[in-house]
Amino acid sequence: MQFFGGSEISPSPTVPTATGNNVNMMYIFNRNGVCLFYREWNRPLRTLNPQQDHKLMFGLLFSLKSFTAKMDPTSADKGNLGVPQLPGQGCSFHSFRTNTYKLSFTETPSGIKIILVTHPRTGDLRDSLKYIYNLYVEYVVKNPLYSPGTPIRCELFSTSLDQYVRTIL
Repeated sequence: MQFFGGSEISPSPTVPTATGNNVNMMYIFNRNGVCLFYREWNRPLRTLNPQQDHKLMFGLLFSLKSFTAKMDPTSADKGNLGVPQLPGQGCSFHSFRTNTYKLSFTETPSGIKIILVTHPRTGDLRDSLKYIYNLYVEYVVKNPLYSPGTPIRCELFSTSLDQYVRTIL
């Protein structure tokens, strides 16, 4: 599978096996914290309006990235807690789990952040997140009608994403 570059979508990665494996929702943020894409598949309870939800999710990611960099036992240069890290800088996290969900996260060198919220017993989704990023590159970035930094409204991307997510379910 190609993560960056290339012109073709590689085959879907093997789906992690877990009983009750399902995807609840997905976010795509740009480096500035703008939510470019949000999709729900299984979210029975909504307590916030979408703008508040997106701000809280980006704030959570920002805080976790900052915290993991500050707590890195291998680096003498800790920086200040709350100072933004460049993609690939410092220690990073890939997921965390609660009793009701698992959040899986990847960040690309260009600062695109992809978040999947799934069932807590879901396995490692790093390959799935890379595959979703490849879909994003193929159907959004390469689309001449798409303006970077604007919400994603590409039907091919949405359809391909929905088909792929159904294989994770």
